[in-house]
Amino acid sequence: MKTQPTFFPPRALGVFTVVLFLIMSGCQDVKTVPEPQEVPDTPEVIPPETTQAPSLWEPYDQGPELEANRDHPIARMRYKLIQSRISDKNTIFEPLAGASKALDPQRYEQLRDWVLPRSIPEIQEDIRGGLYTYEELTLFFLSRIYRYELNRDTYLNTILALNPEAIAQARRSDSLLAANPGAPRHPVFGMPVLLKDNIDTEGMPTTAGALALADHTPEDAFIVQQLKGKGAVILGKVNLSEWAYYFCSGCPVGYSAIGGQTLNPYGRRQFETGGSSSGSGTAIAAGYAIAAVGTETSGSILSPSGQNSVVGLKPTVGVLSRTGIVPISGTLDTPGPMTRFVSDTGILLDAMMGYDEQDTKSVNAQYEGQWYLPEDTSLAGLRFGVFESLLESDSLYRVAVDALRAAGAQIVPFTPPDTELEGFTQLLNGDMRQDLPQYLSDRVRDTAAVPVASVADVIAFNREDSLLRAPYGQGRLEGILADTTPADSLPVLRRRLQRLGMGFFEGAFQEGVHAVLSVNNQHAGLAAVARYPALGVPMGYRPDGQPANLTFIARRFQELELLRYGAGFEALGPFRQMPQGYTD
Repeated sequence: MKTQPTFFPPRALGVFTVVLFLIMSGCQDVKTVPEPQEVPDTPEVIPPETTQAPSLWEPYDQGPELEANRDHPIARMRYKLIQSRISDKNTIFEPLAGASKALDPQRYEQLRDWVLPRSIPEIQEDIRGGLYTYEELTLFFLSRIYRYELNRDTYLNTILALNPEAIAQARRSDSLLAANPGAPRHPVFGMPVLLKDNIDTEGMPTTAGALALADHTPEDAFIVQQLKGKGAVILGKVNLSEWAYYFCSGCPVGYSAIGGQTLNPYGRRQFETGGSSSGSGTAIAAGYAIAAVGTETSGSILSPSGQNSVVGLKPTVGVLSRTGIVPISGTLDTPGPMTRFVSDTGILLDAMMGYDEQDTKSVNAQYEGQWYLPEDTSLAGLRFGVFESLLESDSLYRVAVDALRAAGAQIVPFTPPDTELEGFTQLLNGDMRQDLPQYLSDRVRDTAAVPVASVADVIAFNREDSLLRAPYGQGRLEGILADTTPADSLPVLRRRLQRLGMGFFEGAFQEGVHAVLSVNNQHAGLAAVARYPALGVPMGYRPDGQPANLTFIARRFQELELLRYGAGFEALGPFRQMPQGYTD
C-alpha cells in the first residue's frame, strides 16, 4: 500500500490564541530592557542561557497598511485585514525551513537564471542533460517561496500548505531518471505543481479558504490522481477567494479566512489579484512553481491570469474531471491550468485529462501524441473576431490586434447584440444549493471534524463568530437561501442561458472567425454559459504597470486550436515580465 504524504496545514486557533495574537500584533515592537547590573569583583559561574529559536514570522501591526488603502479607488480593495486571524505562518513554513536553505546562494542564482525564463520542455531537456536535478528544481521553488512569503515587504499570502514529502518525491524522480533515462515519460514528470485549495488532495486539508472546512481531509481529486500518476511533484496548496468567491458580496477578491488577503506581486495593495484562483495566479507570477491548477465557474481562471500576467486556460466543461473539487455549479465548474508559457498550459491540461465515470459531464477525449504542443503556430490566414468597442476604448488591445494583423491574421471587427444574462445568479444559486451538500456527503470522511453539511449549515457556522469567520459578511451564501427559484426550472434556465451566450458570439463565428478576442475575463460569463473554452495570454502592461491578457474564445472542444493561436501570439512577444521585487 502506498504511503501517503503527511502535510502540515494551517490550524484554527482557539479564542484565547486569537486574543493573544491581537495583543501581540499591536505591541510586538515593545521590548523590555533589563536594568544595568553591577559587575562582581570575583568571577561568577553563569549557567548557559537557553534561548528559543526565533520564529520564521512575527505578526505585526497592519494598521498603517489598512489605513493606506482606506480610500483606494476600488472599493473592494479597502481591506479590513490582510493577515489571516486563523492561520499561523510558522505552522505552514517551519517543517521545510531547513530544506528552503539547502541551496547555496551561487547555485540558487544559477537555477534562477536557468529556470524562470524556460518552459517545461526546455527544463526537462536541461535536467536530462545533467544541468540540474528534479530535487534542485523543487528546492529552488521552495527557496523562492520562503524568500518572499516570509518577508513583510514582499509576502503575498499565497501559500496555505506545503508538502513535506515534495523533496522525497523529487528525489524519486531523479532515481527513476537515472535508472532508465530513455523511458517514455509525460513532460509533467518531476515538475513542481501548486493546487488551488478547493481541490481535494490526500493527506492535506481542502478548505476552500473556509474555517468550516479547516479539518476536511479528503482523498485525491480525480485530476490530482492523474497528476501524481504522471509523476508531477505536488508542492502544496494556495490561497483563493473563499468558497471560490461565492461567499461574500462586494468583498475583496483573493480573501479567505484561512489564508487572509492574497496580494498581487505587480502591485501589492495597488492592483487586485483577480479571483477566485487568486493564489494560483500570484504563485506563478512570482515564480513559486512550474505550474498551478485553478478552477473557474465564470472568470475565476481568466481573471487572475490577466491580473498576474500568466497564461490561463478555461477548458470546455467535461474535458477535465470535477470529482473532488468543492463546487459552485455542476453546470459551469471546471479546473484548468495556469502557467508562464502556453506550452506549459497544454502540458498541464494533458496531464490532468482522462475520463471520469463519476462526473456526468466527463468526456473521453482522444488525442494523439504530443497534441498539446502544436507544431504549426503560424497566424497567417487565421481570422479573429474583435470587439469594436474594445478597439475604441483599450489601447493595449489595439496594439495586440495590430500585432496579429502584422503577423498575417485577418481581423474581423464586430459588435455583438446587447445581452443580459437574466437568471445567471439563479442558476448558480440553484446549483450550489444542490451540489455543495452532495460534495460534502460524498467527500467528507469525518463529519465530527467538518461541522457542516449544507449551505444553511455554513451560514449558521459563520454567524457563531462573524468577525473571525465572515468579516465581509456572507451575502452570496445568504442569497442562495433567499432564492425561491424552483429546482425543476433549472434545466430550462440552463438551456436559455446557453442560447444567449452562443448568440452573443454567433455574429463573429458566422463570419468564419477562428476565435473571438477579448480582454482578461470581460466576456467570461458569456463564454461560460455558451460552454465555450477560453485561453488568456499575456499581452503587456498598462501605463500604471497593471498586467492584462488577450483572451481567445473558441467553440466547444477547440482547446488544441486555442493553444495554437495562443502560442502564435506569444511568439510575437515577449509580452510578459517578472514582477519587480521578485526577480532575485
